[in-house]
Amino acid sequence: MGPPDDIRTRLRRALGVALKARDAGAVSALRSAMSAIGNAEAVAPAARPAGTGSAHFAGTVAGLGAGEAQRRVLTEADADAIVRQEAAEREAAAGEYERGGRAAEAARLREGARALMAVLGR
Repeated sequence: MGPPDDIRTRLRRALGVALKARDAGAVSALRSAMSAIGNAEAVAPAARPAGTGSAHFAGTVAGLGAGEAQRRVLTEADADAIVRQEAAEREAAAGEYERGGRAAEAARLREGARALMAVLGR
């Protein structure tokens, strides 16, 4: 038996299933969680010394690979926390929608939260 799949792999697999099932609430939640993980991996742009950019395009850097930056490496615990936060935000928003009399939207958000928690195995 191999090692368990990481959260990103489980999210991608669940997204494929949700797309085939045309489950809009789950698709939205899964894509949102994948984007949140990607955003957390991003690093702040480094300050460039004056005169290192292109004379033809504003905000660019000269040289092969000069604009590349190593992405932050997240642990499984970090990714787990991000997915949990996404699920919690959906549950909180669902409560607000219910208080506003919008039960259908609340149900869609709760469905998405359940899809996220299922990826975590809960």
